[in-house]
Amino acid sequence: MKKIAVVADSNSGYTPQEATKAGVHFIAMPFYIDEKEYYEGVNLSQEEFFEFLKKDLSVSTSQPSPESMLKLWDELLETYDEVLYLPMSSGLSGTCQTAMMLAQDYEDQVFIVDNQRISVPLKHSVQDALTLAGLGKTAREIKAYLEETKMDSAVYIMVDTLKYLKKGGRVTPAAAALGTLLKIKPVLQIHGEKLDSYAKARTMSQAKKLMIDALQKDVMQYADGNAESVHFDIAHTQNHQGAMDMKVQIEEAFPGCEVSIIDPLSLSIACHIGEGAVGVAWTKKLTV
Repeated sequence: MKKIAVVADSNSGYTPQEATKAGVHFIAMPFYIDEKEYYEGVNLSQEEFFEFLKKDLSVSTSQPSPESMLKLWDELLETYDEVLYLPMSSGLSGTCQTAMMLAQDYEDQVFIVDNQRISVPLKHSVQDALTLAGLGKTAREIKAYLEETKMDSAVYIMVDTLKYLKKGGRVTPAAAALGTLLKIKPVLQIHGEKLDSYAKARTMSQAKKLMIDALQKDVMQYADGNAESVHFDIAHTQNHQGAMDMKVQIEEAFPGCEVSIIDPLSLSIACHIGEGAVGVAWTKKLTV
């Protein structure tokens, strides 16, 4: 049986400590804040990140350097037969394409998974990769499974402010001003490679209902109505109470099911939506 090193970055929601405990090799995502470089989970905490946002400092995402990826792979291949890296969706960052290009020089040794996920669904993918590796699957087989099942997950995010969507150019200043005036709460979706608009609500309670309805619709369509065959999860940006309230609503909507994970939302998404957001996700469970 081949020895496989599973690699994830901070976009999966793992902290360095959680990754080490789970047996996952960790890459911290870099950010530039007022031209100074920080690394998520290393010298940039969630709390510090949102303090920078509140101060309207210049915040931009970046990719791990090619040198850092190559160094990690070379180190791992001294003790492992294969490396399996699960970066965030290729539609949200260039990290995946860069890793795929670099991996061409590591044929049959380094495998890059693009299953178009981020945050908690990506964390489940990492956990599934570890399980499959423990069952003797090769990195190539695990990559194939994870990419074949990429649409078996979705995320819905209720945004509390339009400020950062406007700042990032995802809504026009006029639309943001009108939306703020009308107190519109956008609901965004990640199902596939990109972050897209899903619906608009006038109140938080309406936005929450839209997300519950979306979960119910997806469970019927993608899981044959079997809610017990999926993980339900929550991610949020500095809104733990909102996340706990959402947990109650999900568990009421799906009797007998429990919310698996409540995590802070990955900073690569948080920088575009700001604080106060709550996201819900479903991911089909691994069946082996």
